Amino acid sequence: MENSIKNLLSKKRFHGDDDFHEDKEEDIYRTSFHRDYDRVIFSNSFRRLSKKTQVHPLSKNDHVHNRLTHSLEVASVGRSLGIQAGEFFKKNFDKSINPYDVGYIVQTACLAHDIGNPPFGHAGEEVIKEWFLKNKEKDFLKELEKNKLNDFLHLDGNAQSFRIVTQLENYIKNGGLKLTFASLGTLVKYPYTSDKCKETKKSKFNFFKSEKLFSEKLFKELGLYNNNTFKRHPLSYLMEAADDICYGLLDLQDAIELKIIVLEDTREIFNLLCGEEDVKSTFEDNNYSDINKISKLVAWSINNLAREVIEIFEDKFSNLLDDNQPKDILSLLEQDNLKKGIQKAKALARDKVFNEQRKIELELGAYNIIETLLDNIIRATYQLHTDRDNLSFRNKRVLELMGTNRPEENDTLYNKYQSVTDYIIGMTDSYAKHVAHQLNGMGY
Repeated sequence: MENSIKNLLSKKRFHGDDDFHEDKEEDIYRTSFHRDYDRVIFSNSFRRLSKKTQVHPLSKNDHVHNRLTHSLEVASVGRSLGIQAGEFFKKNFDKSINPYDVGYIVQTACLAHDIGNPPFGHAGEEVIKEWFLKNKEKDFLKELEKNKLNDFLHLDGNAQSFRIVTQLENYIKNGGLKLTFASLGTLVKYPYTSDKCKETKKSKFNFFKSEKLFSEKLFKELGLYNNNTFKRHPLSYLMEAADDICYGLLDLQDAIELKIIVLEDTREIFNLLCGEEDVKSTFEDNNYSDINKISKLVAWSINNLAREVIEIFEDKFSNLLDDNQPKDILSLLEQDNLKKGIQKAKALARDKVFNEQRKIELELGAYNIIETLLDNIIRATYQLHTDRDNLSFRNKRVLELMGTNRPEENDTLYNKYQSVTDYIIGMTDSYAKHVAHQLNGMGY
C-alpha cells in the first residue's frame, strides 16, 4: 500500500512525448504541489472564470457567485479535506508525507475543476451538444469518424478542463500547465472517453480522443490503469465532495440574494444540517439580515458535512481503491440528517432556483448566442478544410475574427473543430455575446 500511496502522490510532470519525470525544483517554502496551485491561479483560463456564469447568467448583482468565486470556495473546502487526508496517509502509510502537500493537491484540482466550463454555465454546455446533434447529418459533420463526433455530441466541461491544463495553457500542446500527475489525477471525476457515454447514458467523461493517449500514460504512472480500464484517484472523491457541498448550499445563498426564495424556504434543510436549536436562534436573531443568517448557517453546514466526508474517506478508503469503486462519497454519508439535508438543498435549487423566470429568459438568449457562434465558425472552418483556396469573403473574416485561435490549415477536421470549441468555451459570457452580435451585424 505504501508504494500505491507514493504513486498516487506522484510529483512527475509531463515534458513532451514520453518525457515525464519527477519535479526536482522544490524549495523549502514552495513544494511541487504548491507550484501546481500557483500555475492554475496565474493562468488566463482561471482568470476568465470571473466573467462566467455559475448559475445566474449575466447577473448584475455583484454578490452573486460566478465560476471564479465558486471555484475559490470549493478549493477552500477541498484544502481542508486534503490536509486531513494527508494526516490519514501519514499515520497509516508513510510517515514522510506532508499533509499540507495533499491539501495543495486537492485544492489545485478544485481550482481547476470548472476551468473548462463554457460561457453561460451548463446551459452553454447543453446548446453546444444540441447544435452538434441537430447538425450531425450535415456534410460538415458527416466527415468526422463516429467516435470523434461523440466528443462533440457529448461535450463535457470536465473533459475540457483536463484538455486546458494538459494542452492549451502555457506550453501549448506540450504539457499545458505541466501539473504534477497527482494533481491531474485528482482533477479527473470520469476517467474514460466519450465512448462510454452510451453505456452510462450521461454526457459525462474526462478525456477527449485528443487526450486519450496521454490519459493512459498518466493513469499508468498513478497505478490506476490496467487492461484498458481506469480507476478514479481516491483524492478526486474529495474534490467532488467539496464541489457538491458548495454548490448545493451556496446556490441557495444566491437565491436569497436575488429574492428568488425566502429564508423560511430553507428552514427544513438547515434543521437537518445544523440542528433545530441553532436554526431557531439564528432565524429569530433580529440583529442580522437574512443574507447574514444564511451565510452563518451555510458555514456551519459546510463544516458538519466536511467532517462527515473525511470520516467516510478514512473508513472506506480501501473501497475507494477497489475495482468496484463507489459513485461518490456523499452517497455514503452515514448520518441520515446530513444526507437528507444536502438532498433537500439540491431539490430546492432544482425546483425553484434553476427554473426561475429571469434565468430561463437569459438562458434562451445564451442559446441564440452560442448557436450563432457555431453556425458561423464551424461553417467557415469546414470551407477552410475543403476549399481553402476559395474561401468566401465572409468566411475569411469569420476566421480572422478568431485571431490566433483560428484552426491550423493542415490539421485534421476533428482538430480544426476542436480549435473552434476551444475558442468558444474559452469565452466569457460578455465576450460571447459581443462576438455573436458582431456576426449578426448588431455590434456597431
